Amino acid sequence: MLDTLVWSIFWASVAVFIAMVSLMLVPRARKLLKPYVFFGVIAVLMILGVILLVLTIQKDVGGTSGVFLLLTGASAVGMPVFVILHNLITAMLIKFFKVSKNFDEPVFFILAVIVCPLGLLTGVIGTIVLALNK
Repeated sequence: MLDTLVWSIFWASVAVFIAMVSLMLVPRARKLLKPYVFFGVIAVLMILGVILLVLTIQKDVGGTSGVFLLLTGASAVGMPVFVILHNLITAMLIKFFKVSKNFDEPVFFILAVIVCPLGLLTGVIGTIVLALNK
């Protein structure tokens, strides 16, 4: 069974991820959205992901539960990291290599927008299913 602190961080990560997705997709929320609120939500998700990774390793959560928790934490940390890397690489290519201003670096973008959210959803669903089976 998982420690209550790990569970608390896990559910907080799930709640913040849902808040982040709803801020992006719900039209009413997008109208009221200020950039600092969205960046704050992303920062909180990243911090919770780091805490989840550290606690999962520290509490020695093993087996499939540990793998799903690590996937959840790593995906939460990976999203903002890959967004920053995408913007940095794109800016560096435009600035130093005189690439067209219409250029957009695709690798980190795909990782940030598609792979990491799918990884987070996989980790969340896997953790919940394993918890319900026990």
